[in-house]
Amino acid sequence: MLAPILLVLMVFFVTLPLWVRSVPVQYNARSLLVRKVTTLVTALGIALVVFVFAGSLMLREGINRVLTAAGRADTVVILRKGSDAELSSAIGNEYIGLFRGPAQVSQAGGVIGEIVIVVTADRADGFGASNVLVRGMPPDGFAFRPELKLASGRMPRPGTNEAIVGRGISGRFKGIAPGQSFELRRNRPLQIVGEFTADGSSYESEVWGDLDVIRRSLGREAVVSSVRVRLNRPEDFDAYRQTIENDKRFSMKVMREADYYQKQSQALSTFLGGMGLAAAILFSLAAMIGAAITMNGAVAHRTREIGTLRALGFSRRSILLSFLTEATVLSLAGGVIGVIAVQLLSLVKVPIINFQTFSEIVLRFQVAPGVLAWSLWFSGLMGLLGGLFPAIRASRVSPVEAMRA
Repeated sequence: MLAPILLVLMVFFVTLPLWVRSVPVQYNARSLLVRKVTTLVTALGIALVVFVFAGSLMLREGINRVLTAAGRADTVVILRKGSDAELSSAIGNEYIGLFRGPAQVSQAGGVIGEIVIVVTADRADGFGASNVLVRGMPPDGFAFRPELKLASGRMPRPGTNEAIVGRGISGRFKGIAPGQSFELRRNRPLQIVGEFTADGSSYESEVWGDLDVIRRSLGREAVVSSVRVRLNRPEDFDAYRQTIENDKRFSMKVMREADYYQKQSQALSTFLGGMGLAAAILFSLAAMIGAAITMNGAVAHRTREIGTLRALGFSRRSILLSFLTEATVLSLAGGVIGVIAVQLLSLVKVPIINFQTFSEIVLRFQVAPGVLAWSLWFSGLMGLLGGLFPAIRASRVSPVEAMRA
């Protein structure tokens, strides 16, 4: 991802001595300072564009972070063939023991079957309702995920209607908070006794309860939604997958847990990233037009100065580079403002519907070096494109006509 940025930086530093020799840098700096109001307005416009562009990239990073953080390289997810997600899968109880048979299965980690459902819950703030994912797991299911950390309360007792809720959605819905309860179905309540964290993954947007209790509430005692298998080594995946998928007794699909969550994140990140990018492109067109108008106005008001520079011996290329430098510096200044401002979004939580499960997950805007680098590169590109035609116009000014103006 950083390769284009590194290439641009390398070219810039290689050509920097040429630019310094040929461009009247002090003249550009003075011009920007003299036009304080115009410079500030243009920089703020570009900062807004960079803010939107960087925000969309941070949101995509947040989606990838939340969903892929739940996946382990040494764990596989088994679904019914033809199912794309746990919600649409159903596996009979009789198969769970057979999945333990291959030699690639870790004796320490074991195999767990889980059921996944989605329930509708009213928001605690009173603004409508949304879907919440509830995961039923056996008693050893909690130990199966070492990233689980109890933040408050206690762990649920096996065989009871007790459950724990992820910190991401705790308190966001009526009845889904420690000390409260909500109904899976009529007269089938789950009592929340604790709150947990899971390294910021999508698990923090789920409710975890007892497998058998949840299945009885739904009348689905004979099936699970998915099976998770801990392997001895991540390299054992191919052998295990071939063993299960080629077994005529099964009709199953085996995926790495990390690949499963990455696939889940693709549709959502593409959709949200595409919307953000489209908005950034529209804003950037307006920003480039604004930069072009600003630089065209600068050319019109500085015709005599341009003529003086030409009379002093500066070539057309020098004038061209001068105005391009001015536009690029102005744009990069706006980019820096936008990059600094956008980091405040990392404090914001955003509820999003997961397209695969139709349940709500809570995301954070994720700051990453690649996001900041792309944003600055994008701002510099806007400056170059917005200042190109005014720079060409300035380079074509005739010294004689300029001195007569």
